[in-house]
Amino acid sequence: MTEPQAQDRHQDSAQDRLIDLAESPIRAQSATAAKSVAADLKSLGAEHPAIAELLAANGAAREFVLAALALSPYLRELALADPQTLSLALTQPAAELVSETIAGARDCWRNSDGRLASESELMRDLRRAKRRVAFTLALNDLARLIDCRMTTLSLSMLADAALGAAFDHLLRGAHNSGKLKLPDPDRPSTDSGLIVLGMGKHGAGELNYSSDIDIVIFFDPDAGIVVDREEATDTFARLVRRLVRIMQERTGDGYVFRTDLRLRPDPGSTPLAFPMEAALNYYESRGQNWERAAFIKARAVAGDQSAGERFLDELVPFVFRKYLDFAAISDIHSIKRQIHAHRGFGDIAVKGHNVKLGRGGIREIEFFVQTQQLIAGGRMPKLRRRRTDEMLVALARARWIDTVTARTLAESYWYLRDVEHRIQMVHDEQSHTLPETEAELARIALMMGEADTAAFGQTYVAVLKRVEECYAALFEKEAGLSGAVGNLVFTGEDDDPGTLKTLAELGFERPADIARTIRTWHYGRYRATQSVEARERLTELTPELLRVFGATKRADEALLRFDAFIAGLPAGIQLFSLIGSNPALMSLMVTIMASAPRLAEVIARKPHVFDGMLDPGLMAELPTRDYLAERLEAFLQGASVYEDILDRLRIVALEQKFLIGVRLLTGAITPERAARAFSHLADLIIGAALDAVHQGMEEAHGRVPGGRAAVIGMGKLGSRELTAGSDIDIILLYDHDPDADESDGPKPLDPVRYYTRLTQRLVAALSAPTAEGILYEVDLRLRPSGNKGPVATSIRAFAKYQAEEAWTWEHMALTRARTVAGETSLCDQARALIDEALARPREERKLKSDLVEMRELIEQEKPPRDIWDVKLIPGGLIDIEFIAQYLSLHARASGWLPDDQAGNEVVAAVDPATGQAAPRPDPGECTGTDITLKTLGPQALGQETTEDLRRALALWSGHAQIVRLCTEGAFAPSEAPAGLIELVTRTGEAPDIASLEADFKTTSKRVRALFRKITG
Repeated sequence: MTEPQAQDRHQDSAQDRLIDLAESPIRAQSATAAKSVAADLKSLGAEHPAIAELLAANGAAREFVLAALALSPYLRELALADPQTLSLALTQPAAELVSETIAGARDCWRNSDGRLASESELMRDLRRAKRRVAFTLALNDLARLIDCRMTTLSLSMLADAALGAAFDHLLRGAHNSGKLKLPDPDRPSTDSGLIVLGMGKHGAGELNYSSDIDIVIFFDPDAGIVVDREEATDTFARLVRRLVRIMQERTGDGYVFRTDLRLRPDPGSTPLAFPMEAALNYYESRGQNWERAAFIKARAVAGDQSAGERFLDELVPFVFRKYLDFAAISDIHSIKRQIHAHRGFGDIAVKGHNVKLGRGGIREIEFFVQTQQLIAGGRMPKLRRRRTDEMLVALARARWIDTVTARTLAESYWYLRDVEHRIQMVHDEQSHTLPETEAELARIALMMGEADTAAFGQTYVAVLKRVEECYAALFEKEAGLSGAVGNLVFTGEDDDPGTLKTLAELGFERPADIARTIRTWHYGRYRATQSVEARERLTELTPELLRVFGATKRADEALLRFDAFIAGLPAGIQLFSLIGSNPALMSLMVTIMASAPRLAEVIARKPHVFDGMLDPGLMAELPTRDYLAERLEAFLQGASVYEDILDRLRIVALEQKFLIGVRLLTGAITPERAARAFSHLADLIIGAALDAVHQGMEEAHGRVPGGRAAVIGMGKLGSRELTAGSDIDIILLYDHDPDADESDGPKPLDPVRYYTRLTQRLVAALSAPTAEGILYEVDLRLRPSGNKGPVATSIRAFAKYQAEEAWTWEHMALTRARTVAGETSLCDQARALIDEALARPREERKLKSDLVEMRELIEQEKPPRDIWDVKLIPGGLIDIEFIAQYLSLHARASGWLPDDQAGNEVVAAVDPATGQAAPRPDPGECTGTDITLKTLGPQALGQETTEDLRRALALWSGHAQIVRLCTEGAFAPSEAPAGLIELVTRTGEAPDIASLEADFKTTSKRVRALFRKITG
């Protein structure tokens, strides 16, 4: 048969088929639409005889073409932009035309004379080739002259050709510029070591009509084509960026293929082109189950094809595991969970149904096949095919599924792909959803050859139900895999709609962000999730974690704090296992993340603090001084080097502050007990730091004869009322022999310089930032003369200053002074001097006047932010503390005595009003503002007033403890985490934040009135 005869035979059969279709419902377009298309085409007839002949024939073929172009605005646009393509599609067999066009595209990287084409020429030729192939396939597909298999395969071959031409162009250009040195410049990709893998439908040869292409690009540094090996990654990354532009930038000729690179290893943190050896290491150690599924269809599509095939051969053990170990079974279950998730995505319907992701859709058939491949592919190489229809046949031949199921799913697959293609042919959009409107749905029905939407819907729904029945029978025993909370699937790069819906129902406001965060756990990007076992444990925990986090308000913020915590963990298996087996620990973790941003930040920065949470007796033991001293001593044991001691102090202090805070957060201890615990810890840390600094001074400078030092705690440290975020106010006192001139070490210092340097080193030890953080911010401003005075004060100067120069407010501050560390004899001497200074006679009116003046000054210089600023508000903490300090000074001046050497606050030896012995507090009790009120208030103020003040103090102090524990800044209900709101209201014994605010305002007014009454 001659070529003209073959051509005539093809045209005859095509015309017959077109006549048959012309009698089908596809002709049922409106006369107006057909006339409009005919008018557009008529103007092209003069230069294109085939088009003129078609229009003149006025037969079935004409009606079909007009109807097809009216149904698809995209095809109509292509025909008008490139009438030559329409002419060729009408006169040349589709297979021949497509094959010639693809061959031309593959070689368009160079001109006919062998010279490198320009990038603009390459982009133009590839886009015109895409336009010609797309139009030819669509017209012949609608005419049923070709089937969906040829359409998908041809589009995949075109993608291969376009990528091959683009990479050859880029490699040759880099060679010409001296960046690369190719083994064979006329065949740029050969032995280049550049591996381009087509993934998903591209790799399987099943591309959609308007599909993106998913590619992964690796390179072999040992191929030696990069002139500067150090620049290999950057060089290939630049090539890939240019490739993306070549492929997807829209020009006047359109685009070639939208290109997606997100299937490369850990795409959020890796270069666009990945070294081959590093990629193999990644997949071996951190590869995910969804990546295994993705690589089932991977194929070398461009670049160094031989290297690509070798790379895929090395990946076989990763994709197809020989044994069904625990990790493999978990992976398979994850894939099954995704199938079940998609089962739940919408009801079987027609309008608005997603033909790819919806129930009974394409994705379910693909997952059905891929799951069986993951299970059996390791032992049965025949089950390692890429195409879905071929795999269904292979599964049936291997008796893995029955032939009826294989045939049903294969037929359903191609029917659904036909529907998908017609959806995309309308406007060349990457859509998989049937239209919502009757008119647009009718368009799809007609393109499928159905009489109307009812007939199409009947056929379509029947196919979906058959698919659902097939895989439902296969997975009926796995119904619980999606979990009681709903669909939760985090494999792959794309969001699963069912999962987003479940996250929203659980209480998350930004489901897509949460899904993206959880997917990063599966990448193994964090140290804690790099091992397969750790990822398995975390995956098992995820549904319950999401349920518990979702039950909190502002669940998104809480989970993101948990993500930051995981990011900082050195390892995860033990912790994830413990959380999984200990609901109370999980609940506590969620409470911290939801309620206490400050604590969450602490454990995110220093995950080791969480180690103490693993102690099962944590909540049962109170953080007493003895308890804390025992742990501090154990942690410091064996440390002798100064820097090591300080680092250990920072570690143990941070951990114990955290654990005290956790006890407070959970209600295991009261705010008052927490204040004492924070203060006990500070005492012990200051004492240990002072010892370490002393030792360092003695090694460098020796000892000052008769030298002694003591640290006085002031402010909240002195009154044992520290919070989690408190600074510490201290004064360092020293003494020495009167005739001591200098220390006796190798580098002697006079006493003033010696103790000045000791104080400076102590402050640095406590407050200097290091890798382990800081211990405390230190404030020395309460020392004699404040910032103007020396940082270290001799005991004699201290006594003289307090007796002769100190202001009333300094004596007020001194009522809370307490020795916290240092030489015992000097501590006793300091205590006696303080008692003596505070017991001096005072003129009552001046005392009150000074107190009021001081309070007014504070009010002017530091006005409160709002009612939640419980320290500064009128009637707040400062008012109550001033009342207590007034009572203390007044009582001491009236003959009340301090408790003997107990370091306690002022108590009365004899009540001057009754002459009876006043009750002494237990030396182990708190010695702060509350004990002063409790001891001195009833006699001076009356029982009712005292109790009013103590209740207000408990309210303010409890609020301050919780806020300082949970946040760094001020408390603002509109911005605070919901969990913190709940904690604050619980601590304030209020039903809600509005009631608490009202209580605060009432209490503030009442205390301010008492303050005015007491101070006259």
